[in-house]
Amino acid sequence: MDATLAKGLAVMEWLVRQQRPCRVVEVAQAFGLARSNAHRTLQTLVECGWAQQDAGASTYRPSLRLFELGAVVESVADLRLLMRPHLAALSAATGETIHLAVLDGAEIVYLDKFDSPLPVAAYSRIGGRAPAGCVASGKALLAALDEDEAALQRRLGDLAAHTPHSLTDLAALRRELKQARARGHAENREEWRLGVCGLGAPVFDARGEPLAAIGISVPSIRFARPRARALAQQLVHTAAAASATLGFHPAPARAVPPDTTRRQA
Repeated sequence: MDATLAKGLAVMEWLVRQQRPCRVVEVAQAFGLARSNAHRTLQTLVECGWAQQDAGASTYRPSLRLFELGAVVESVADLRLLMRPHLAALSAATGETIHLAVLDGAEIVYLDKFDSPLPVAAYSRIGGRAPAGCVASGKALLAALDEDEAALQRRLGDLAAHTPHSLTDLAALRRELKQARARGHAENREEWRLGVCGLGAPVFDARGEPLAAIGISVPSIRFARPRARALAQQLVHTAAAASATLGFHPAPARAVPPDTTRRQA
């Protein structure tokens, strides 16, 4: 047996089971390793794409590489099973391409999709990736996380221009994320691929954490403002129903008490 490979796999499994970011010292203690040895193992996992490092917090967590490989062999995640009825309903109602995506660092990963039956449709693939700051699903998740400027900069790094419409200024992206958070959905107008627009809304788990996003990809020729508004309403409604499936119940709006003070004459 290859001891080095076995150690790396054991550390990978341990990271997955912790369900939280972990420090080098924790890995060293869990496996009885010297810190330098634990650090080397973690860095190898990062360089091979199996783990991600948060340099600011000096922590490590597993990447979504396991899911990507699982998608290739058609393994089915519980989240996909729970979300499929909602995606199917939205697909039938809109006739557009519908995605389920999760955030992985600076990118999103597509977990599931329903293709549009229309002759002109947006293309994507399950297990594929896209930059979070350029697509609606990614923006929806970034908006829901509401990270400060420093954290967002660490996550996204320098913003690349994939089309002439891409946002390359972090301040401009943060303003758009603020708008998306206020209205409950995000937009992409040809920022990732020319000719393709999109809408995205977050799905929350029972703790109120943004777990995934539901997205609609639409050819730009079908994305006029009235159509975009109608699709956004359907999307937000679907995302709320999907969140309820995961046990999320938004806090009721606080009633404003009536002003009982008497006016002075």
